[in-house]
Amino acid sequence: MGVMLSPAEDRFPSEEEVARVAGLVPGSVEEAKFLELRKELDEKGFLVTTTEDLFTWARTGSLWWMTFGLACCAVEMIHVNMPRYDLERFGAAPRASPRQSDVMIVAGTLCNKMASALRKVYDQMSEPRYVISMGSCANGGGYYHYSYSVVRGCDRIVPVDIYVPGCPPTAEALLYGIMQLQRKIRREGTLDR
Repeated sequence: MGVMLSPAEDRFPSEEEVARVAGLVPGSVEEAKFLELRKELDEKGFLVTTTEDLFTWARTGSLWWMTFGLACCAVEMIHVNMPRYDLERFGAAPRASPRQSDVMIVAGTLCNKMASALRKVYDQMSEPRYVISMGSCANGGGYYHYSYSVVRGCDRIVPVDIYVPGCPPTAEALLYGIMQLQRKIRREGTLDR
C-alpha cells in the first residue's frame, strides 16, 4: 500500500492522513507508535516498496537472453550487443545456456527440422520465460512463406511475447523490442503470472 501525492497539491500527506489510510484509530497507542516509526524512517531516508515491485524491478533489469540465431537476422542480434548500442546497459546479457536465460530471441528463418530443437531449448528455460520473434521470417515465414520446409511463424512452436518486424530488422528495432518486453514485465508483474 502506498500513499500518492494529490495532483492538485504538491505536498506530502500529513502524518494524520497517513495514519488514517493505514487504518489506525486517531489518538491510539498504535497510531503513536506508527507516527514515531514513520518519523524515524523519514529522517534516515529509507525506501519502502512491495516485494512484487522489487521482484519486477529485478527481473526487468536482468534479462539474460538465449542466443538463438538461425539466419541473417542473427547478425543484427549480435550488432545490438556491440558497443554502439550496448544492450547490456539495460541489464540484458547473452547466455549460451537455456537454464540460465529467461528470454529467447528467435532471429531468422525457422525450418521444420529446427522446430523441435527450438521447442526443446524453450522447455529447458526456467519460468517466467519470454520469447522475442525477430524478423519477417521468424514472425510469419517471410519470403519463404510458401516453402514446404519453413515454419510460418515461430509462434506455432513457442508462445511469442514481442514481435520485431523487418527484413532484416535494425538493431534499434530489437533494442526497442527489449524495452517493450521490460514494459510488459513491469505491467504484468511476476508473482501473478
